[in-house]
Amino acid sequence: MRKTLTALMFAAALPTLAMAATPVPTDTPPPPAHMMGGHMKDGHGPRGGWNGPFKALNLSPEQRQQVGKLMGDSMKSRHDITDKYLSKLSAADQKAMQDELKASHDKTQKDIRALLTPEQQKKFDELKKEREQRKAEWAEFQQWKAQKDGKTN
Repeated sequence: MRKTLTALMFAAALPTLAMAATPVPTDTPPPPAHMMGGHMKDGHGPRGGWNGPFKALNLSPEQRQQVGKLMGDSMKSRHDITDKYLSKLSAADQKAMQDELKASHDKTQKDIRALLTPEQQKKFDELKKEREQRKAEWAEFQQWKAQKDGKTN
């Protein structure tokens, strides 16, 4: 009888514990639309989705939304600029396209940085320096590879 009573009390306590458990937060924003399906699901994909450079900044949900909007606008702007100049393939036009794309990218980076707190800005600047260093190392590697291929051919 004692074992049955203990088991009954334990079974009665389980639903109470389940209801008293901390609810799952539902206030987190949904992932951007481009990350909802396919290989980009759950933030995995090219550049890690939100697990990329912005993860280290600990952005608030409002900042994430604003950064996402800025990046989306920037991507559309870059696409429009590219389409505008692709039909013109002279060297001067290609240079103009590169300059305009760089100006657009720099403006977006500046706007994103303006959204951040001073601590986040410091981290953002550190990440930017790291990216520039990796880019320089990659360019150096490509140059070395081209020289190596030129010698063997």
